Amino acid sequence: MGCLLLITLLLTSCNAEKKIVYAQKSGSYPNLNDTTVIVPSQKIKIGDLLIITVNTPTPELSIPFNLPLVPTPASNMVNTTSATTAVALQTYLVDLDGNITFPVIGKIHAEGMTKMELESTLKSDIYPHYMKEIPIINVRYANYRISVLGEVAHPGVFTVNNEQISVFEALAMAGDMTIFGKRNNVLLIRQDSNGKRETYRLNLTDKNIIKSPYFFLQQDDILYVQPNKPKARSSAFSTAETISISIVGTLISLASLVVTLAKH
Repeated sequence: MGCLLLITLLLTSCNAEKKIVYAQKSGSYPNLNDTTVIVPSQKIKIGDLLIITVNTPTPELSIPFNLPLVPTPASNMVNTTSATTAVALQTYLVDLDGNITFPVIGKIHAEGMTKMELESTLKSDIYPHYMKEIPIINVRYANYRISVLGEVAHPGVFTVNNEQISVFEALAMAGDMTIFGKRNNVLLIRQDSNGKRETYRLNLTDKNIIKSPYFFLQQDDILYVQPNKPKARSSAFSTAETISISIVGTLISLASLVVTLAKH
């Protein structure tokens, strides 16, 4: 009887491990050719906030093409005094038509472009028509963020300053999954440049997850970690009911022990 119980516990623990461990059977023999992942270029979409700066060897030439700095709200000021005021770059909102309004040039249809494509478009619009020096143009997202919900330690919305984040990094920012999270069925919700919402299922226990086109997240992506069956079942009971069931189970165990001792 004892041996049977031990075997059952071992089998159960092995099965549980398969449900919990990420990227299973990977890492034994690293092969860079197998693990190289190309980060897909993200398309600018409606509602994005962009920071665009134009720089030239002669600073005065680029001034008309840059929005003026604005004071930072008092709640966001850091280490400021009455003699100094924090300032910040203004942003360009991609409007409902997919356009931004750029100084001197006017409206530019940015929706559907990558950052590099928008930089190239602005450069060709400015040089050599408005200036004789080749400008250096930089485009960044001001609102690059992702959301992680469900069975994680710290669900929330997270800002990504370097504009690149993998699924595992996103989970790390959220404190990783709880033991009740379904690692083989994580839901990814993504909005494309046309405003269409699409959903994808990710199996994080599969070693090939790092080769997936969805391994790297994009601006405004949402990750939802579903609870496993034990957690889902437990949610059907209130705390009082759970305590009651636990007490009843304990009493039944004690009664069984008393009956067993009485027989002997």
